[in-house]
Amino acid sequence: REARRKKPPGSRVCSPQASLKTWLPILVWLPRYRLSWLQMDLIAGITVGLTTVPQSLAYAEVVGLPPQYGLYSAFMGGFIYCMFGTSKDVVLGPTAIMSLLCAPHVGHHPGHAVLLTFLCGVIQVIMSVLRLGFLLDHISDSVIKGFTCAAAVTIVFGQLKNILGIGEVPQQFLLQLYYTFLKIPENFFSLKEQCQVVYPTSDCVSMFPLARSALVVVGATFLVYFAEVWGYKPFTMTGETSQGLPPVKPPPFSEKTPNGTVLSFSQTAQSLQGGLVIVPLMGLLESIAIAKAYASQNDYRIDTNQEIFAIGLTNILGSFVSSYPVTGSFGRSAVNSQTGVCTPAGGVVTGTIVLLSLAFFMPLFHYIPKASLAAVIICSVAPMADYRVFQDLWQNCSLDLLPFLVTFLISFWEVPYGIVGGVMVSGVINIYKYKKFSHRQVVTCSSLCNYTIYPFIHLGNLMEQFKVSALLKGTTTGGGI
Repeated sequence: REARRKKPPGSRVCSPQASLKTWLPILVWLPRYRLSWLQMDLIAGITVGLTTVPQSLAYAEVVGLPPQYGLYSAFMGGFIYCMFGTSKDVVLGPTAIMSLLCAPHVGHHPGHAVLLTFLCGVIQVIMSVLRLGFLLDHISDSVIKGFTCAAAVTIVFGQLKNILGIGEVPQQFLLQLYYTFLKIPENFFSLKEQCQVVYPTSDCVSMFPLARSALVVVGATFLVYFAEVWGYKPFTMTGETSQGLPPVKPPPFSEKTPNGTVLSFSQTAQSLQGGLVIVPLMGLLESIAIAKAYASQNDYRIDTNQEIFAIGLTNILGSFVSSYPVTGSFGRSAVNSQTGVCTPAGGVVTGTIVLLSLAFFMPLFHYIPKASLAAVIICSVAPMADYRVFQDLWQNCSLDLLPFLVTFLISFWEVPYGIVGGVMVSGVINIYKYKKFSHRQVVTCSSLCNYTIYPFIHLGNLMEQFKVSALLKGTTTGGGI
């Protein structure tokens, strides 16, 4: 008691129990968990799970990995975020944007993807411990919007080859665009057959909008299976997938090449290049933006640094089950919120559904046509390419349109260069704005006197602003100067 009395008035005594609740948010909501919440969490978890399975299979195609790696990446987040996350609505897992960012650094190599996951998690946990979440605020919304729109366009055109049945298309966007349209006449009849697979369940989808991805994939899989039974094989299928749960093992810190050379950890990490900067930062931006949006909508608070810690820990532990980097999903978080989830426990239900799919249904995934997975991806990312962004930026602040366009256009060449270019242009604009507002301002009193006052008003100097406003008030009211 004496020690507490001697402490200054502004200091607080932080108990170990409060610190534990800060690092383990499940201790806050679990003791007051209600049976009615369980029902809502079950409904939300099952609905999100039916969306997660087909989307995860599809996003593995974007990275260039076998489809089972999408499911390997989809279940860990539900269990970890339930204990360490501070938002009830966020769903962690593979996303279209993270898949696009990882693709150039992974190079169709699962080992590189798993190592990238581990290193991203370590970087994110270090940022959380050092409380560096404020750094994310320096990346402007215009850069994020430009990258998001460019990513949506890139992903959509990248999936056209699967819908059209076109093979041997380069990964670079401009070459991909050229060769896709060049080979369309050669695959005209394949296009007709693939489209018949993608849209057979359109009537059912309109009845169950929240599970539309699962309905499309299940319906298309049954059609392809019966076509195979009848000896009709016109479709490109997912192919063989490994059955069962992923093995629990450490990430590959070294790699053995086909000629027998062993690459050390530093050599393997160097092959990831800028992915160790872009992937963890953009993953955090995407997830925290979702968490803040739903926290504001549903009237609760989140802890940014705790969110960073939850994502980082998910990536670290996910690397032990062959996951590639994950973050919060826009689409699945929206489904989670719309179905009335009450706590992060809904993620446990979603993770359980993914594990059951890995354990029992992997042989059936062989018959999933690539066209249906491509349709799932396109429908998921198409809303991100919103043309109204141009209009909003032009009306609100036309200067912010410049970093948006720089990010948007350069991202078609290389996504990391687009983000870096947009951040640099945004930084220059912020410096220009600072210089503009910190420069001496001219105040003209034309109503009473024909002279000009030149006060030195610096940005954030409230005292100077107060003096000038008092000066003008004294002039207009007839007071003495």
